[in-house]
Amino acid sequence: MHRPLNTRDYKTLALASLGGALEFYDFIIFVFFAAVIGDLFFPAHSEDWLRQLQTYGIFAAGYLARPLGGIIMAHFGDKFGRKRMFALSILLMALPTLLMGLLPTYASIGPWAPILLLVLRIAQGAAIGGEVPGAWVFVAEHVPARKIGYACGTLTAGLTGGILLGSLIATAVNAIWSSAEVREGIWRLPFLLGGGFGLIAMYLRRWLEETPVFTELKARRALSAKLPLKTVLAEHKGGVALSMALTWMLSAAIVVVILMAPTLLQKQFGIAPARALLASCIATLMLSIGCVLNGILVDRFGPGRVLLIGSVLLAVFSSAFYQSLGAAPELLFPLYGLAGLAVGVIGTVPYIMVQSFPPAVRFSGISFSYNVSYAIFGGLTPVLITLLQRWTPLAPSYYVLALCLLGFVIGLGLQVGGLRKSALKPA
Repeated sequence: MHRPLNTRDYKTLALASLGGALEFYDFIIFVFFAAVIGDLFFPAHSEDWLRQLQTYGIFAAGYLARPLGGIIMAHFGDKFGRKRMFALSILLMALPTLLMGLLPTYASIGPWAPILLLVLRIAQGAAIGGEVPGAWVFVAEHVPARKIGYACGTLTAGLTGGILLGSLIATAVNAIWSSAEVREGIWRLPFLLGGGFGLIAMYLRRWLEETPVFTELKARRALSAKLPLKTVLAEHKGGVALSMALTWMLSAAIVVVILMAPTLLQKQFGIAPARALLASCIATLMLSIGCVLNGILVDRFGPGRVLLIGSVLLAVFSSAFYQSLGAAPELLFPLYGLAGLAVGVIGTVPYIMVQSFPPAVRFSGISFSYNVSYAIFGGLTPVLITLLQRWTPLAPSYYVLALCLLGFVIGLGLQVGGLRKSALKPA
C-alpha cells in the first residue's frame, strides 16, 4: 500500500529546497549584474557588444566547470553517501561568491581582474555541478515512489527560487540606488550577501538524514563495485542520451527565457533596469509555481504527456513574449509571467532522469548527463545568442522554439514507448 508524505518527508523537502535556493542564488547572481561587470572588469575602450560577449564568456566558464565537479562529487556520493556531498558543495560555492564581492576591478589591477573573476566562476561551477543532481537524487530517494514527481518538482522550484531571490535583490539594488552608485560599488553587495547565504545553507544541511535508498544499498553491500561512471557509460547509454537531450531543453528555457532576458530587455529594448528586473521576478515566481504543478501532473499522468503538452505551451508563450517586446511593451508583465509559467515544464526533467538510472549509479548517471550537457549547451548558449542577435533581435525566440520541438519529440516518444522502470525504492 502506498503511504502518503509524512512529516519527515516534508522536512527533508523544505530543508533541501531552501538550501538549494540559497546555493543557486550564489551561482546566478552574476548574470543579473552582467552589464555592470562587463563595464568594470574589461577595458573601457572595448565595444559594448564585445564587453558583453566577454562577460558571458566568463559566465559560461562556470557551466564548463560543472562536469568535473559534478562527476567527482557524484562518484563519492554513490560510494559514501549523498548527504556528505551536499555539505561540501555549499562550502565550495559560498567562498568564491564572497570573494567575487571583494575583487578589485580592471581600473585597479588591469587584466588580472577578469582572470581572477574567471577563476572564481570556475570554482562556482564545480560546486553547482554536484548540488543540482545530488539534490534531485536526495529528495527522490526519500519520498514514496508515487510522489517522486512532486518531490523533484518542488526541489526544482526551490532551485529556481534562488533565481527569484537574485531577481528580487537585483531589483531592490536598482530601485534604491542609481546606476552610477551601483557601478561605484553597490554591485558588490549581492555577492557579499551570497557568501552569508552559503553559511546559512551549510547550517541547514546539518539536519538532513542520509537517504533510505543509499542506506539500504550499503546494508546489502549492493553499492557499485566498479567505478560508478564506468558502469553508467557501459550499461546505461540510453539513459545518458535521454538525460542529455532533456538537459539541453532545460538549459534553453532557463538560460534564455529567465536569466538572459533582463539584460536583453535593458540593452536591446531600452527598458529601465528596475522594470526589467521586476518583470524577471514575476516570470521566475511563475516558473517556481510551474515546476510544482508539472511535478504533480507527472505523478498523475506520466512524464510523456506532460512533457509533450508543456513543450507546446512553452513554444507558444515564449514566442508571444519575444514578439511583444518591440510591438506591445505594455504587455511585458503578463506575457513574461505566462512564459515563466510555461518554463515550469522543466519540472518533469528530474523525474525522467531519476527513473533512467538504478540507485547504485544514479547520482553519477544524472550528474554526468546533466553537467556535460549543461556545460555544452547552457554555457555556450549566451555566447551564441549574443552573436546571433547581431543579425536578428528574435534569436532568443528561435532558439527556444527549436528546443521546444526537441521536447515535443521526446515527450511523444515517452508517451508512445513508455519510460523504463528503474529500481526506485518501494513506497
